[in-house]
Amino acid sequence: VQLQASGGGLVQAGGSLTLSCTDSGGALSQGGYAWFRQAPGKEREFVAGGRWNGASTWYADSVKGRFTISRDRAKNTIYLQMNNLKPEDTAGYVCVGRSTYHVHYYSPAVYNYWGQGTQVTVSS
Repeated sequence: VQLQASGGGLVQAGGSLTLSCTDSGGALSQGGYAWFRQAPGKEREFVAGGRWNGASTWYADSVKGRFTISRDRAKNTIYLQMNNLKPEDTAGYVCVGRSTYHVHYYSPAVYNYWGQGTQVTVSS
């Protein structure tokens, strides 16, 4: 499984970005996926996640109402639509996955597939 992320960049506060992450191996069709982020000097934090079967999505409180996670099963791709971006959203974002659902979806330790990060910078 290879996860390839893209879509990061520089945006002004209040702007929008959409991150994409494609699973080239197609092995995540029964499992879960998520986005985590890490800012300099801070711990990695859960941003949003979901199940490939579409049963559930979850969000960190800090992004609820602004970010939307989704997946396109035909394209083996997950997306993170980020609206009303704030300077505190500045971080390296990474997509992750696992081939089966895990109840602790908010923990990076449960994911065994990691993409490379994509940087999001929000200027004030």
